[in-house]
Amino acid sequence: MNTAHDVINPATEQVVETVRLCSVAETDEAVAKAVRAQRTWAALAPADRARLLRRFADAVDGDVENLARLEVRNSGHTIGNARGEAANVRDVLEYYAAAPERLFGRQIPVAGGIDVTFQEPLGVVGVIVPWNFPMPIAGWGFAPALAAGNAVLLKPAELTPLTALRLGELALEAGLPEGLLQVLPGAGPVVGERFVTHPDVRKVVFTGSTRVGTRIMAGCAQQVKRVTLELGGKSANIVFADADLERAAATAPYGVFDNAGQDCCARSRILVQRSVHDRFMELLEPAVRGVVVGDPNDEKTEMGPLISAAHREKVAGYVPDGAPVAFRGEAPDGPGFWFPPTVLAPVEVTDPAFTEEIFGPVVTVVPFDDEADAVRIANDTDYGLSGSIWTRDTGRALRVSRAVEAGNLSVNSHASVRHSTPFGGFKRSGLGRELGPDAAAAFTETKNVFISTEE
Repeated sequence: MNTAHDVINPATEQVVETVRLCSVAETDEAVAKAVRAQRTWAALAPADRARLLRRFADAVDGDVENLARLEVRNSGHTIGNARGEAANVRDVLEYYAAAPERLFGRQIPVAGGIDVTFQEPLGVVGVIVPWNFPMPIAGWGFAPALAAGNAVLLKPAELTPLTALRLGELALEAGLPEGLLQVLPGAGPVVGERFVTHPDVRKVVFTGSTRVGTRIMAGCAQQVKRVTLELGGKSANIVFADADLERAAATAPYGVFDNAGQDCCARSRILVQRSVHDRFMELLEPAVRGVVVGDPNDEKTEMGPLISAAHREKVAGYVPDGAPVAFRGEAPDGPGFWFPPTVLAPVEVTDPAFTEEIFGPVVTVVPFDDEADAVRIANDTDYGLSGSIWTRDTGRALRVSRAVEAGNLSVNSHASVRHSTPFGGFKRSGLGRELGPDAAAAFTETKNVFISTEE
């Protein structure tokens, strides 16, 4: 097993930094340290925990530009996106800084006494972060977990550890206790697996592939260990004939090609009502060709490279010679793991490009006949994470929103994530919800206490 990993800039293919990877023994030491730190943290007054989380948010705010530049080098994200991702960590911390003083229990009417409930922290939580959004997804895990009184062990993806390591430094600079938030770069079968098997890690939060997520869930079941899983997606962008076609077509590329399509919420299946299909395709072509792909440091760039050569090869496998490419955008030549925005049409609903999560800048377009047909096609997938519905008919928007089996839907929009609303999937897209007002409670156990008032 390698003890170090070269972090590669995907836009240049140059080594940015070499990061030492943690062993099982080091992971065990970190768990023991976290157990001690959690007891100290949980014993603090809620207002003091809130104050320290706000200081952590302030530290991130003061480092947004540095974090963003680091993410550009490490992940190939555009500078605009990277700034937004760093700011999201700040915003999530600020949001959950209010939670320590608002983890309310209940008083339940009973006979013969008083019954009250308490939200007790779980203890140590392991958070496993993917490479596609290293900063925000880390914050979605550690912010509510810390707010609920837990310690957190954070394992970044091997490909993208740099911003996670910096966030760990900022937590210490903000005054969080030593050992409370530890960042453990390492291989999934080493560090991640130890989160699953170690009895003192009371919950695992995992974002990544459905294949790995099912293995983590099975492993955690051996200890009846809590899990939150945010897994794959194959989201539909449903365009009805009465929609604002110009706006739907203009925004469709950004619903799937943002972050080079490396997004589990990517609207990678565009379903268009048959009567307007040809017109929509006419409008979509210039929008796709207009996506600016290039140097992530350039403020005008809208899409950067894929994360690695291996991932580029995987994505390219869905667009072999002879594939039904309707049109595609441009991508740079030379170093970097580039792949152009690509639209496939016509395709069959059984084609792998239509059914499998590509996780790259490739979208398929298929026609549908009516509302029922659109819902049937949208739901014909093992996934159910996100999606969009384009229509001017409010009744239709509500009917289709209720009928589509997905956890996060947008009407006349592609917005999937807000830190103040719940996020998660149906079916094989995951288990549990992140973000929103209830996320901190997911890192607690409910304790019920009955106090007799009888003599």
